[in-house]
Amino acid sequence: MSVPTKDNSTFELMAQFGHQKLVFCNDGAVGLQAVIAIHDTTLGPAIGGVRMLPYQNTDEAIDDVLRLSRGMTYKAAVAGVNLGGGNAAIIGDHRLLKSEALLRRFGQFVEQLSGTFIASLDIGTTPRDMEYLRMETGHVAGLPKSLGGSGDSAPFTAKGVYYGIKASLKELYGNDSLAGRTVAVQGAGNVGEQLIALLREENAKVYVSDIVEERMVEVANKYKAVPVSNNNIYELDVDVYAPCALGGTVNKDTIAKMRCRIIAGSANNQLRNEREDGQLLMDKKILYAPDYLINAGGLISCYSEIAGYGVSRTAALTENIYETTRSVLRKSISERVASYQAANQIAEARMADMRKIKQ
Repeated sequence: MSVPTKDNSTFELMAQFGHQKLVFCNDGAVGLQAVIAIHDTTLGPAIGGVRMLPYQNTDEAIDDVLRLSRGMTYKAAVAGVNLGGGNAAIIGDHRLLKSEALLRRFGQFVEQLSGTFIASLDIGTTPRDMEYLRMETGHVAGLPKSLGGSGDSAPFTAKGVYYGIKASLKELYGNDSLAGRTVAVQGAGNVGEQLIALLREENAKVYVSDIVEERMVEVANKYKAVPVSNNNIYELDVDVYAPCALGGTVNKDTIAKMRCRIIAGSANNQLRNEREDGQLLMDKKILYAPDYLINAGGLISCYSEIAGYGVSRTAALTENIYETTRSVLRKSISERVASYQAANQIAEARMADMRKIKQ
């Protein structure tokens, strides 16, 4: 019997990026269709967000979890935590189809992976959803403080991005003061708002955009920031462009418009095409702080929860993002490679070293 072509392409994609496992979870009785990807467990169990989205088809969900799980491996490696990379996607509109039964059934599938995958928050899931998963499996992170978890990780994510911005300023200008600097924050969600608060505390001038105009105006008024439309944000003459919403906003079309000196934000997968866009940024002399490097505060918070660390340890690990960012940017400049490549090389070197001691 011949194997369908699409199956071949999925296995080829897994082989290309070194994925270990792709798990399909199906239960028609509760309406569950989900996929879990485990990329690499060299450093520890694979941790990853559980997102619930109305994907157009299964292939789209597979592509999403494969890409995100690989990114999580590199994020954990460069952050210096002992976790691997994973990700999960539940197919469906979380506003209409999510239920306790569906989530608990998914938790049972997570339990069957015997600790090789740890579920956490992502788009379309909430701390309450993690509570439902916790009823069926202990392999969950990002739980509410009332259940002994670390609670909301957004403050640590925002603080990590803040440190990444300051480190980038230090490399470019020789000092990391935000006073008088200009920052355009795209996305006024939980992380974006908290980043804006940190920036305004140091008297940076902040521009803010959001696809929801009411939210943009509300946050702008609250922090005395300047509201701007999404279409105009790329053309602003600012020190820093901070994408904190959707990925792929840094691409050949937007780079052509950009007048910023630094790109540093919380959004995942900011470069639409790593190789091409990374080179375009180098050519234009725009300093790029790799997203998975500086948005690792949320992951660090979950790691601290798993390891039993307190808030002070989480804060210290998050603060390390400052020096790690400087190391990546210095390596990028001295070796004349794109900053995402420099970060990848540091992550890969750590994983290679750990494989030596685990043989």
